[in-house]
Amino acid sequence: MVRARALSGYLQVARRHGLAPHELLRQVGLDVAVLHNPDHRIPISSVCQLLESAASNAECLTFGLEMADTRQPFDFGMLELMLSHKRTLREVLLAAVQYRHLLNEALAIHVETGGSTVVIREEIVVEHGIPTRQAIELALGVLARSCVALLGEHWQPRGVHFAHSAPASVNFHRRFFGCPVTFNSDFNGIVCAAEDLDRPNPNADPELVRYAESLAKPLNVSAPNSIVLDVRKTIYLLLPIEQAAVDQVASHLHLSVRTMQRQLGMAGTNFSDLVEEVRRELAARYLTNRRYPIGQVAMLLGYPRQSTFTQWFTARFGTSPRSWRNKQLEK
Repeated sequence: MVRARALSGYLQVARRHGLAPHELLRQVGLDVAVLHNPDHRIPISSVCQLLESAASNAECLTFGLEMADTRQPFDFGMLELMLSHKRTLREVLLAAVQYRHLLNEALAIHVETGGSTVVIREEIVVEHGIPTRQAIELALGVLARSCVALLGEHWQPRGVHFAHSAPASVNFHRRFFGCPVTFNSDFNGIVCAAEDLDRPNPNADPELVRYAESLAKPLNVSAPNSIVLDVRKTIYLLLPIEQAAVDQVASHLHLSVRTMQRQLGMAGTNFSDLVEEVRRELAARYLTNRRYPIGQVAMLLGYPRQSTFTQWFTARFGTSPRSWRNKQLEK
């Protein structure tokens, strides 16, 4: 679920492109009234389908990013006070993870540090088959706007990456992000200097943060069985960087392995089944992109040897990775 605030800017951009925004809402099962109650919770799958439908009808692949362009920085309702006054960008990102149930339960965030460079990875985890291109661009656009608001002229991203293909023109993307934009990438996220994460926020106010947290904590309640989604999101982020072992996933969620396994069992599943489920979904995603050699897909899914990956894939899809890819690309 996600707050209806995620659709902020939708009406403005839809009308700019000559669309009938209320009709598109009805087509994905959303009542027009949700636009007047930004804290109302709506299914993320409906949001993704709405944005894809709008982009298709408008023949505009930048629809989600154009929505981000209309948004005010830290447009997160009651969390705005807390996030905008955190001491550093690192603290903002940690708070976004901590208060995910008040922001977007389907959004996964992971900070990957390597020397002087940091990758802020984002994924939107929804049911298999739900397209997320526009939602991902909206999410990264909102993140970029928040970084600019926090760091001002000191925010100089080194690059923005999208796993999906490029539009016919990337001018709007480059102008919006102010840095090189790479499509058909291994991940969705922003690359920046490591020092940017800990650069002091000149507007930081610990007293305001404490006050905002006292209001937010009682409301930051997870839904039943949310542990399943939290683990799936974490596997999505960590599997391609070879950090999705059970202890690593539990550590990312600030749980012991035993506690995480117990909660998954109470929800009717287990860690191994979730890894298998995510691996299948990522295999389909990577193989539909001709840019990825099959050997690279194998590595991204945790198989150092392509032959081992081929055996796993054939057992689950009933055909070899190459044959499956060829059939998908013929459609």
